[in-house]
Amino acid sequence: MVVFIILTLVAWLGGNGYICLRGWQALRHFPPVVKWGFGGLAGISALAILLIFVLRNSRMSASPWAHFLFQYATGWLVFTLYMVLFLLCCDLFRLLCHSFQYGFFCALTLTACLLIYGFLHYQRPSVQVLNLTVNKPVTGADDTCRIVAVSDLHLGMGTARGQLEKYVRMINGQQPDLILIGGDLIDNSIVPVRERRMESTLSQLRAKLGIYMVPGNHEYISGMADCAAFLRRTPIRLLRDSVVTLPNGIRIVGRDDRSNRLRKPLSQLVGDIDAASPVIVLDHQPVEPAQAVDADADLLFCGHTHHGQVWPMNLLTNRLFEIAYGYEKRGNTNIYVSSGLALWGPPFRIGTRSEMVVFNLSFRHP
Repeated sequence: MVVFIILTLVAWLGGNGYICLRGWQALRHFPPVVKWGFGGLAGISALAILLIFVLRNSRMSASPWAHFLFQYATGWLVFTLYMVLFLLCCDLFRLLCHSFQYGFFCALTLTACLLIYGFLHYQRPSVQVLNLTVNKPVTGADDTCRIVAVSDLHLGMGTARGQLEKYVRMINGQQPDLILIGGDLIDNSIVPVRERRMESTLSQLRAKLGIYMVPGNHEYISGMADCAAFLRRTPIRLLRDSVVTLPNGIRIVGRDDRSNRLRKPLSQLVGDIDAASPVIVLDHQPVEPAQAVDADADLLFCGHTHHGQVWPMNLLTNRLFEIAYGYEKRGNTNIYVSSGLALWGPPFRIGTRSEMVVFNLSFRHP
C-alpha cells in the first residue's frame, strides 16, 4: 500500500509538473501576470484534493461551495489525465513537424471539449432492461417480479440532495416490485448526508416487496456504525451476511463487503436455503462470482467497478475483475455488474455510462 501511495503521488506531481512546464513555455510571450496566474491556478488546483479530505467530516462539507470544490478538485484529476495524454501526443507530433508550436493550446482545447462531453453524458443515466427467466417457482398468483437495481450513488459532497431527488424519481418511475442497492450508497463521510437530511429523500422510494441494500467499501470508509444508524431512519434494510425471505418466497442473500475480512462465505449463507427457492445475491465487489454459481443463485448483482468511469481506466478494471461490467450467464446464474448510477469524485463519464438496471424476472409455474 505504501508503494502504491508513493507511485500515485509521484505520478500526480509529475503529471501536473509536465502541464505547468508546457503551459509556461506556451505562455512565454504573454505578460508575466498571465504566466504567474496560470502557474498559481495549476498549483492550487493540484493541491485542492487535499482540502477535500480535510473537510469531509466537518459540517461545512454539506454546503454548496463544498460540493463545487469537491467536483472541481476531483475533476482536476481527469483534467490532468487527459491533458498529459494530449500533450504527449502533441509532443510526438512535434517531432515529426518541427514547425508545430501550438501543442499546449491544442491539448487544452481537446481536453476541455472532452470534459464538457463527459459532464453532459454523466447527466443522462441510461436504463438497462433485462428480461430473465428463472426456472424456479414463487408463491402467490404473480409469477413475475420487476426489480430496479442500482449501485454506487456515493451520496455526500459529490452526489448532493438535488441529484438524489432526480434518482429517486427515476427509480420510482419504473414502478418496481423490489429495489436493490448494491453498496456505496454513502461516499466518504456520513456528515454531509445527515446535514442535508437525505434520509427524507430516500424515504420517498417505493417498492411493495421492500428495499434492500448491502454495504460497500465506502460505507466502511464513512463508518459502518454511522451508516447503519442513518439507514435505520429510511425504509432501506441493510443486509450484512444475512438472508431475507420475501412474501413470494424469493430469498435475498446480502453479503457484507470485503472490507470485513471476517465476512461469511456465500456457501454458509445459502446452506439452509431450500434448493427450490429463487435466490438473489447482492455483493458489492464482483470478486467471487464463482461462489454464486456454485450456490446455484439465480441472480448476482454487483457494483463497485464504475466500469473505470473514464477511459482508459476501464481497461484497468477489465484486467482487475473477472467480470468488470455488464451481463453474463454462467450455468443457472445470471450475473450483472453495474457501472453505477452516480460516481465517486469527477463528474464525468467518458467511454462508460451511468445506469439503472431493471430486471423483469419471470418464474416457473409450480
